[in-house]
Amino acid sequence: MNTILKTIVFGLLMQISTRAAAQSDHFKTNNPYYSHTVHTVLNVSNTEWKKILKPELYLVAREGNTEMAYTGKYYEFDEKGTYYCAVCGNPLFLSTSKFATTCGWPSFYKAVRNNSVKYKKDTSYNMVRTEVLCGRCGSHLGHIFNDGPKPTGKRFCMNSICLDFIPFGKNK
Repeated sequence: MNTILKTIVFGLLMQISTRAAAQSDHFKTNNPYYSHTVHTVLNVSNTEWKKILKPELYLVAREGNTEMAYTGKYYEFDEKGTYYCAVCGNPLFLSTSKFATTCGWPSFYKAVRNNSVKYKKDTSYNMVRTEVLCGRCGSHLGHIFNDGPKPTGKRFCMNSICLDFIPFGKNK
């Protein structure tokens, strides 16, 4: 299947999957690696992740697909709290660093801490971009661009499906 057709099929599957379902339901499948407090780097094979994660999350987080613009649960979401990696529970972003954008994905100007995320050169689709990966499990989260607001000038353009959200005061 060619890349364009795969992208279209994936996008349709993402739209079909219910947007109203809680993003954090995936770790109710006994994900032994999910933790909001443990920050040690994980070395788990994609074969293992495929057994644990929901297929939609696996495709984006582990195979680097992208959810369709303007369809993600957190694109126009405005509650106050912390965003975590939906694969491993690593804290990634605070809502205080989220900002409105017209790019179609939730955007942040800084990560919670320096090692929350890591970066990788991405040359797919005949472009040169910087991929953002979870600093704990290495899952694909999205990309970073240099067109964000002050104070950093960065725009972390993230896939909603790769994020879990916990409102301030409700962390376990």
